[in-house]
Amino acid sequence: MKPFNDVFLRACRGEETPYVPVWYMRQAGRYQPEYRAIRKKYTFFEMSEIPEVCAEVTRLPVEQLGVDAAILFADIMTPLQHIGIDVEIKSGVGPVISNPIRSKRDVDLLGEIEPEKDVHTTLEAIRLLRQQLSVPLIGFAGAPFTLASYMIEGGPSKGYHMTKSMMHADPKTWRLLMEKLGKMTIDYLKAQVAAGAQALQVFDSWVGSVNAQDYQTFILPIMEEIFSELKKTGVPLIYFGIGTGHLLNEWNKLPVDVIGLDWRTSIDQARNMGITKTLQGNLDPSLLLASWEAIEKNTKQILDQGIKKPGYIFNLGHGIFPDVQVETLQKLTAYVHKYTQVQTVK
Repeated sequence: MKPFNDVFLRACRGEETPYVPVWYMRQAGRYQPEYRAIRKKYTFFEMSEIPEVCAEVTRLPVEQLGVDAAILFADIMTPLQHIGIDVEIKSGVGPVISNPIRSKRDVDLLGEIEPEKDVHTTLEAIRLLRQQLSVPLIGFAGAPFTLASYMIEGGPSKGYHMTKSMMHADPKTWRLLMEKLGKMTIDYLKAQVAAGAQALQVFDSWVGSVNAQDYQTFILPIMEEIFSELKKTGVPLIYFGIGTGHLLNEWNKLPVDVIGLDWRTSIDQARNMGITKTLQGNLDPSLLLASWEAIEKNTKQILDQGIKKPGYIFNLGHGIFPDVQVETLQKLTAYVHKYTQVQTVK
């Protein structure tokens, strides 16, 4: 096995690194021919529930792309199946829930997760990966607001009207739902660390749909509780969302180590706002379909901002999508490594 590469972990802690580490959200996925071949044999949840398959799919992009971290192959919906939510991942749609949450009674009926019983296959995959990987393994979970948005709307949404309506019209039920999802998230992620995950990312993909005041009132308290509890594990904590530039000052107060940026907020803009955490991001994934000249130009601009101070990780502003070519990501990873290694030496 190769020597262990800890550059990603050092960047998470804001330390000097010999080059900028790289990993990609959704780096295990349908853009890979090997993934598509495996996917023909299993449903999505079957893939994530067979430890050997989960480990193979997680490991594949590390070996193929040369990235500096692996992220566990799973879905933010994974733990919801075990607390009473009937969820199916539909191709071309996303998570679809047949028993949406609409009342306090629905929330009262939600159970609690028992990680070693309910997600033991996920935890076993983590244990396998720790033996197989020479880069850090990132565990992850969905944040309560983002999970709640699927649970209340019944699936993906553009406006999150029912979700935001519940926040304001029935704040007691909302608070109860946040508490239940918060506990689930803490228990699930602590179990991942106990199994061997070396960093954690919390995906709050859709929380950018709320304004800063509503975030402070209805969401911030549970995020403070989650990250305060996870801080006790000692592993780096990453918080990521889409369209969350207006929330970054609130995020900067949280006990997280890394803030993930989408492509709407530049590294310089975030730092000029006073963000002191390590930053992660943030090439627009759509550019991966552009010419190499366009990719290189935009990546260089991002890297030149990122390397101004320690504490920077290169990533996309959202996940890789199926139309991207493996060769493009291989070339991009090599470019980030080479360009920032030269700049560091200077």
